[in-house]
Amino acid sequence: MSALLDIDAAESGYGGGRVLNGVSLRIREGEILALIGRNGVGKTTLLRTLIGLVPLAAGSIRLDGREVGHDKPYARARQGIGYVPQGREIFGALTVAENLQAGAQANRGRAAAMRDKVTGYFPVLKAKLQHKAGTMSGGEQQQLAIARALIGAPKILLLDEPSEGIQPSIVGLIGETLLKIARETGVGVLLVEQDMGMVESMATRCCVMDKGRIVDTLTRGQLADEALIRQHLAL
Repeated sequence: MSALLDIDAAESGYGGGRVLNGVSLRIREGEILALIGRNGVGKTTLLRTLIGLVPLAAGSIRLDGREVGHDKPYARARQGIGYVPQGREIFGALTVAENLQAGAQANRGRAAAMRDKVTGYFPVLKAKLQHKAGTMSGGEQQQLAIARALIGAPKILLLDEPSEGIQPSIVGLIGETLLKIARETGVGVLLVEQDMGMVESMATRCCVMDKGRIVDTLTRGQLADEALIRQHLAL
């Protein structure tokens, strides 16, 4: 099966310094690929490079066969990359409905149908469409952030630490929902996550990152090997 997202030898960084040093990975339709590693090894930089917030210095990023590595962030969103940043970054002063409307700008033609679809996946949002997003719990805000990215009908969804600051029961609910979404819609997911329980329950494969490179790829079976995971996270 061909890759939905194909990253080849990607390099990027900040202020002339390199953080990514030749990252290559591929995500297929309906696949959830986890990315783990110590803090500061380039995981968030990779996501920000994929969405266009950090310029690609070398290499290529192809989405469904099309090179997007030098497109503007809004153009990548329209091409089919959805992004949920660390810390959620929802619009707290806007209602849930208005947050979803903002996300729908990436694909306005499908906005109405997609709103029904994403609120079906996250029923708490349907019940709170007219509530100010800033009044909701952290778990509800995370569900809104994911729904806001999904309403644009992306081909690839980038998630940066979705479990951060959320109680375990809601983390489990979000994980189950993302699995269902990947199965039913075929969206590919790139998940940066430190909660290994979430990674183990969701990921099809898991890439290990160190010093701006992918240094290993683990199967689902290997994710249950605690000694191996400890070794990688202590690189």
